[in-house]
Amino acid sequence: MKKHTHYSAIAFGLVFSSVCCGDIPRTSDGKPDLSGIYNIATVTPIERPEALGNIKTLSQDKAQALATQIAAVKAAGVLDSDPNREAPPAGGDGSPGAAGNVGGYNLFWIDNGDTAIKIDGEYRTSVIVDPPNGRFPKLTQRATKKASKFFNEVLHENKGDAWWLQQEGPGPYDGPEVMTMSDRCMLGFGSSGGPPMLPTLYNNFKRIVQTPDHIVFFNEMVHDARVVRLNSEHGNPSIKRWLGDSIGWWEGDTLVIDTINFTSEFCALLCSHEPSQGDNAVNLHVVEKFTRTDDRTLLYSFTVEDPNSWSGSWSGEYPWPESDDRVFEYACHEGNYAMEGILKGARLLEKETIAEGNAGH
Repeated sequence: MKKHTHYSAIAFGLVFSSVCCGDIPRTSDGKPDLSGIYNIATVTPIERPEALGNIKTLSQDKAQALATQIAAVKAAGVLDSDPNREAPPAGGDGSPGAAGNVGGYNLFWIDNGDTAIKIDGEYRTSVIVDPPNGRFPKLTQRATKKASKFFNEVLHENKGDAWWLQQEGPGPYDGPEVMTMSDRCMLGFGSSGGPPMLPTLYNNFKRIVQTPDHIVFFNEMVHDARVVRLNSEHGNPSIKRWLGDSIGWWEGDTLVIDTINFTSEFCALLCSHEPSQGDNAVNLHVVEKFTRTDDRTLLYSFTVEDPNSWSGSWSGEYPWPESDDRVFEYACHEGNYAMEGILKGARLLEKETIAEGNAGH
């Protein structure tokens, strides 16, 4: 894999002249050619650590120290496990994270890059650039309530019992329809398929296919294929789509993409829509921009708005370096044995809990 250690950037929306940018690839109709395969893996976090406040950039020394630290952590995290180790104790081994305290992936499976993003010669401390603190805006009351419920269920301490039988209403494992879109292999994890398209822990490759009328973003994670219609109008707002309704146009040499009409399921985390409000309550609006900065790099920026979820909009930017690698199939459904295991395990725990007389309803 070719390593990219230097990126340059220009102001969004700048119209290039043929003198300054005649060396960038162009299509037969003169538009910048965005086609290619890109690896967007980066160790730069989406949100800036609170301790950094409004510090937007890192010095080269600090960026190098961060890369060295991350390399050491990854090297330790890929060591072979002891083949003679005992099984985890009942209820898990105390490890944190989404594996349910029974132990999860080691770092062999993680591929989030090895350097921080670099724009205009400066290393960034976060993908988010606005608000100035590099963090998501404050959640609305409705969104806070929804997020709290979600994380209480997903990150509930695993004690080996059917704890959800003690609560009112549907349980988090009642059937596949109530599971997250990523658990169901419907959408990429962590908004990797977008919009906005964000880097994640692994499978960070994107392929762009460009025609005069369409742009297609093929996402490695869960093999989402997002089709953007160029020089078009948004469709009927009553028709919702998993990745929203995306239309695009060129402003000089910058591709602008506007996306609305998301399904409520996509908004499970990004926005605070609740089923009782109806699909028309989904107000998520995303604007993205792509600018080719050289023959091997795109600069991607985005702005997200949803008054139901956040107190204000939030924006970010980061480079997409081209890769000589290929995008291989991510067969999520075919290998999704975990879904069956989750649901079967939930039924067994419910049976045991009811037999012990501990069920609330």
